[in-house]
Amino acid sequence: MTIDAVLFDADGVIQRPTVDWRAALSGFVSPGDAEEFVLDLMTSERPSLVGKGDFRDAVAEVLGRWHSEVPVEAVLDLWRRFEAEPVVVDLIQQLRANGIGCHLATNQQAYRRTIMHDERHYGDWFDQTFYSCDLGLAKPDPAYFRTILQAIDRPATSVLFIDDNVANVDGARRVGLHAEVYDLAEGTDALRSLLIRYGLPLSA
Repeated sequence: MTIDAVLFDADGVIQRPTVDWRAALSGFVSPGDAEEFVLDLMTSERPSLVGKGDFRDAVAEVLGRWHSEVPVEAVLDLWRRFEAEPVVVDLIQQLRANGIGCHLATNQQAYRRTIMHDERHYGDWFDQTFYSCDLGLAKPDPAYFRTILQAIDRPATSVLFIDDNVANVDGARRVGLHAEVYDLAEGTDALRSLLIRYGLPLSA
């Protein structure tokens, strides 16, 4: 087995929230409505993850349905509250220095893509970045992974995909990629061990 490219998910693998976003969202409506409100908001985000519709408009519609007077910007601000794990970013740079192609493979709507790519320059850390809103496809759709394989011009058997979501990992495996579940909560040593297990070089 020779792996010469790695696809990294973002949330839960490279970056983590800096606030309890679910608790914050729950505070925007009455306590008895909190769970359904959060579910409504998460459901409303799905079309924008594949580039259909504007997430800002979707948030406004949800707030209207729940008769919430919270400003749209207050909700959107929670999607900015995340930070990358420096150790993971460093591991990615070590792989790249040793000739391993490293690519971002993440489900994001355009609002968050702008934050990650344009404001925080995630593109500097990767050879290529693949945001679902740009592709019009989202994990775990096998077509999402096939599109990436075509773009990086690599066979599935030479690519490792890392994600914290089991369904996404299963989707990648159906296409023939090597795929593993990893969550930042496990600690960065666990990610290092995973990469080493696949024979990937981690020192320049």
